[in-house]
Amino acid sequence: MSGTETLIPYIEEPKKEPQPTIIVDNHEASSASKIVKGLVERGAAVKTHPLSKGDYILSDRCAVERKTVHDFVYTLTRRYLFDQLFGLKELYPTAIVLLEGYLPIIYKFTRINPSAVWGAMFALAKQGIALVHTTNYKGTVDFLYTAAKQEQIVEKRIPVVHAAKKTATLADAQLYLVASLPNIGHEKALAILESYQTPINALINVDGWAKEVHGLGPVISKKVKKVLNTPFKE
Repeated sequence: MSGTETLIPYIEEPKKEPQPTIIVDNHEASSASKIVKGLVERGAAVKTHPLSKGDYILSDRCAVERKTVHDFVYTLTRRYLFDQLFGLKELYPTAIVLLEGYLPIIYKFTRINPSAVWGAMFALAKQGIALVHTTNYKGTVDFLYTAAKQEQIVEKRIPVVHAAKKTATLADAQLYLVASLPNIGHEKALAILESYQTPINALINVDGWAKEVHGLGPVISKKVKKVLNTPFKE
């Protein structure tokens, strides 16, 4: 070897592992930024998209709806949990509910019996909707990343957004309008409309959301007020 030669031509570049692409609902991406950041740090490509069903699309057949334990229990009291999740399974055969948080907290609730929570989980399992439990957002990141790699890298499937198969109604339009506001989404929009009946009444009384609507605090109200009161500029 001459003095001008180096070992560089003989050293193989480390091969980059293929990484999955995860499609995240717009509202979920804004309200769960830690999860999005964690997925990106793991190497996943994250794309945001307004999703009619689900929070995370992992393939053409697999979608995930993420709920905190508190939100899961709350949706049981609002009676639309099953419609929401059965609609997800209609679009994605492998529909998964990811429960995030401290599950034994269900024994602390006063408004709902723990047996109702376990019963709901069993009813979903009977319909082929899997439930996965994580204790915090880090576990959620690990699960989503691992599941996406399994679907896309191992199974060679690609993430696909499927359109909802239903005709929009007036109620759908009202929900969509309110849900499109910052950090609101479907569940909070439904709670807002149940409290205020009409979108216009809800918007007029935005200052009262923190007191009147479960799950809404002054930070969210402030963001909504900024959108409603800031003059439009292209």
